[in-house]
Amino acid sequence: MAENGDNPNTLAGMLQSRARGRRQKPAPKPSLPQLGFEFPVPPAKKPPEVRFAPIVLQEPIAAPKPAVLAPAEGRVWSVRSLVANIRQQVERGYTDLWVEGEISNLRPAPSGHLYFTLKDGEAQLPIVLFRRQAQLLRFRPKDGVQVKVRGKISIYESRGQLQLIAETLEELGAGAMQRAFEQLKAKLRAEGLFDLPKKPLPPFPQCVGIVTSATGAALQDIIHVVRRRHARLNLLVYPAVVQGPQCARTVARGIRWFNANAGRVDVIVIARGGGSIEDLAGFNDEQLARVIAASELPIVSAIGHEVDFTIADFVADLRAPTPSAAAELVTAAQHRIEERVQALSARVHRAGQYHLMHARQRLARLSADMVLRRVRDGIERREQRIDELRFRLAAASDRLLRNRAQRLNALEARLRRQDPTLRLADAQRRLARAGEALQRISTHMTVIRHARLARLEGRLHALSPLAVLSRGYALVYAEDGALLRSAAGAATGQTIRARLAQGSVRATITEIQNT
Repeated sequence: MAENGDNPNTLAGMLQSRARGRRQKPAPKPSLPQLGFEFPVPPAKKPPEVRFAPIVLQEPIAAPKPAVLAPAEGRVWSVRSLVANIRQQVERGYTDLWVEGEISNLRPAPSGHLYFTLKDGEAQLPIVLFRRQAQLLRFRPKDGVQVKVRGKISIYESRGQLQLIAETLEELGAGAMQRAFEQLKAKLRAEGLFDLPKKPLPPFPQCVGIVTSATGAALQDIIHVVRRRHARLNLLVYPAVVQGPQCARTVARGIRWFNANAGRVDVIVIARGGGSIEDLAGFNDEQLARVIAASELPIVSAIGHEVDFTIADFVADLRAPTPSAAAELVTAAQHRIEERVQALSARVHRAGQYHLMHARQRLARLSADMVLRRVRDGIERREQRIDELRFRLAAASDRLLRNRAQRLNALEARLRRQDPTLRLADAQRRLARAGEALQRISTHMTVIRHARLARLEGRLHALSPLAVLSRGYALVYAEDGALLRSAAGAATGQTIRARLAQGSVRATITEIQNT
């Protein structure tokens, strides 16, 4: 993208042209004598397309050859000293480089440091972004975002892990838009759209047409400058959308409207405040650029800030760094322009002094005592170690809590099993089952005993003398009641009693037979 001094349609370009004119006599060029400065039209040159190429860490560009870590014969390295030596060699060899890739496994630490992995399709690299650099980022990093990382290669000694200590991050989305901008710029330059004759601004315009947002700060800035410098100048505003998909279409419509009503205005100003490259994308539209180039009225492009360049700036008749500066240009007050030139000269001088001071400070930091750098690096490594221990402590705490919860659940289950109420209910169930079993056993035993009693009763009945008597036998008793078992125990004439099955009889023995 061109700088202010490279574009002859900006005030900075005019200042440099006038400075060159003091050193050598310039050739005659188209000019505006009323404004007191020239508008040279240089030949168009297609700028080389700059593409970002990530540095391959295995073969760094212009990297010093690391020293060979060959110890003296017989020496044995400790792990720490070997890793520290390798870290020193790596840090000296890869002090400042850019790496492109995708963010993954982003872990913000409580200390404010950011840890993540930068990966592509074939490899990955751990990245550390310390708190002071993270606070300067213009976007919020997140997983899946394509970025460019600038920093130095180091080794985290505690794990012997290669890592990149980042200084800054840039999103790659803006880079894609920048490439599209450069491609369109090259196309229009090749067509000669930038080299068309620039229409001079009227020295004393009566009415200025402004294409901008009716509620934006850019319009208020223009009104403020006009009131302060040229109160009789009339302003005619065409409300337009200055950001988003409708921007180019509405701005082009405003330009066509003013050209269709050319008798009402003398010059057109396209104005918008500053913003990101995404915010200003509507002014990088090809159709809008062709409408600006085809305008019969002179157009001043006042889009963004001094460092913001759009396609509209290159095809417009004049580029103003800000909407306020555009108002100053169209009012054409010569003494104010001289003050503006002096102010820009002072700004260029201050910018040069600032860059010189910054370069000297950077040189001083690079030339300072390495002890301070080692102390800072040691502190950062220890902070990284603390972050790692915090992560491990958090993980261990989670595991301990899960184990304690499982133990508590097991104890609760055991306690529920030992609950007296549950045990009493279980005992009652077992007692009921035992009662039922006892009842069944008692009934069974009663049946068995009744059956046995019946059998014994039958046997007893079979053995009963009365049963024998019922078969026709009799029991014979002597007078004294003794049972006569043998005829030898009886005597003739003896009175006996015979017991029959039914009743008894008395008799007298008349004869005794021993056989």
